[in-house]
Amino acid sequence: MKVLLIEDDVAMVPHILRELSVNGHQFSNAVDGQSGMSQALTGDFDVLIIDRMLPAMDGLSIVKALRRNGNQTPVLLLTTMGGLDDRVEGLEAGADDYLVKPFAMSELLARMNALARRPHINAVQTTLRVNTLEMDLLRREVRRDGQLLDLQPQEFKLLEYLMRSDGRVVTKSMLLEHVWNFNFDPQTTVVETHMSRLRTKLDKGFTKAMIITQRGVGYRLVA
Repeated sequence: MKVLLIEDDVAMVPHILRELSVNGHQFSNAVDGQSGMSQALTGDFDVLIIDRMLPAMDGLSIVKALRRNGNQTPVLLLTTMGGLDDRVEGLEAGADDYLVKPFAMSELLARMNALARRPHINAVQTTLRVNTLEMDLLRREVRRDGQLLDLQPQEFKLLEYLMRSDGRVVTKSMLLEHVWNFNFDPQTTVVETHMSRLRTKLDKGFTKAMIITQRGVGYRLVA
């Protein structure tokens, strides 16, 4: 994957670039908004990681300019501004995801990978498949090995997000934000409760579990 990092935090940049390198990604970086904007427009990147507060040109202005120019490269915004209004402003500007500082590098990589796997904006997808698990997005039906599963709406959304993650680990906070539209609350057990119910329905009558827990990180669907 080819990643552009636009970040001016001199303490943070080396850590992010090292993680990208260790995980086999190609990368470029810029420390101000204008040079970052120039690279984003001229380079062929899979994901853009952009700090919201930058010298010369702020992150929101970069995203808006890219979208006006028809550049639809997925954007992950980094920021210290974690309020709901700030998040909404970032997403409405055209960003695809929003990560509040400080953050774990594993979360950054997970969100970056999730963005890179999203289908093209013009793609129309009506069915998701993982092994013998099939989800019909139009009929809102799920079958495993041809067997119809009786899922509640929130369980359907949870499974859809896992299936779209293509076997990658997704964190609890990612599920809270994308399935429940919650900000991260370390005290809530809503993810664990729904995950337990989904697992029971998904694996009933089968010997192999499809959802794996990565301790201390999150969950993934066996692909």
